[in-house]
Amino acid sequence: MTARELESLHLADLHALAARHGVDGYRLLGRRELIARLSEADTDELTVVGATVLTDDASDAIEESAEEAPVEQVRGVLELTRQRYGFIRLTGLEPGEGDVYISAAQVRRCELRPGDEVSGPAREPRRGERHRALVHVDRVNGAEPQTTQRPQFDALAPTLPERRIALDRAGSDVLTRAVDLLAPLALGQRVLVRAAPRSGRTTLLRGVARAAEASDARVIVLLIDERPEEATAWREAVPTAEFAIATADLAPVEQVRTAELAVERARRLAESDDDVVLVCDSLSRLAYAAGDTADVRRLFGTGRNLAGAGSVSVVATVVADAADRAEAERAVVTTESSLVSLDPELAVAGIFPALRAAECRVSNEEDIREPDELDAIRRLRSLLADLDPAEAARFLRERIESTESNAELLRSL
Repeated sequence: MTARELESLHLADLHALAARHGVDGYRLLGRRELIARLSEADTDELTVVGATVLTDDASDAIEESAEEAPVEQVRGVLELTRQRYGFIRLTGLEPGEGDVYISAAQVRRCELRPGDEVSGPAREPRRGERHRALVHVDRVNGAEPQTTQRPQFDALAPTLPERRIALDRAGSDVLTRAVDLLAPLALGQRVLVRAAPRSGRTTLLRGVARAAEASDARVIVLLIDERPEEATAWREAVPTAEFAIATADLAPVEQVRTAELAVERARRLAESDDDVVLVCDSLSRLAYAAGDTADVRRLFGTGRNLAGAGSVSVVATVVADAADRAEAERAVVTTESSLVSLDPELAVAGIFPALRAAECRVSNEEDIREPDELDAIRRLRSLLADLDPAEAARFLRERIESTESNAELLRSL
């Protein structure tokens, strides 16, 4: 442990450390002198539990003794600290009052990673402890803890997206169907949504989330610097999704931590052969909270289709006139596989879908569409190219509202 970490401990914890390391006369030493003496000792093997400092052996002994104490089965997503102990988040991907402590020894023994879903019995906190503690790990990501080498997300080969998610299901709104025509969604894409306030981005993101949910993909919704009432509305709109919501009242460092856990959760699911759609609003707010674009690039770059495993699709917004001064967009604009451009001026004028059709595009389109559909889409784009944005939006709306599906619309061209 570093001197900084020692300084954060209660005096009783420092005394416990000193006793284990045989520091003579530690009870007579002042706090500064005691920290100096402990800094010279080898304390790397120690684990901090609430306000109690434990060695690995002591941690094992507590696990054994806790078997006889009342416990409750818990399951949640693991977030790790820099000291390699962690907390099992039980209510989504944000910290909560009932979260459960897990020791560094347990993390190391089961080779746990941030974003893993961990389950096991938890005991009540003892005197001086703030959190319940996990007695032992029963299951990791729904299976027995692995003793063999687990797949590593970054070591898996990315492949071109080709499995499509239909956005024109029954009940789909006009905007979502229009996006399905101009920039179809496929598993493993990185979808950049250029947006502005009141341009329809929430409607689009919720439509994408519901479509992904209907296609059996796992949905993670990440909201950065969001209003609490918007968080409630999102939970009601997509009830089966996993949520990582960093509300506006959180400090920037906490907002960034929430985003990091959402990314790690998506990676762990993809390693386990799941298809994940990570919806993020917005990269602009994340860049501002982080103070740079490194977290933005990592989040957006996580989108990929993996050979021999699952996929992560990232659908993320950048917001015009945001506090990040467009740094987030500049950081990722050349790495997207799909671009959707929303038009706030059309939205303000009451013209929907508020899309700039000429700016919407998708890579690798020939692998996503059937040949007949691809020919029809090219005819549609040719028709839209001769119209200004307002006329193009009205044309799309008229065709969408007069047909039951996009396949029927394309056959009518």
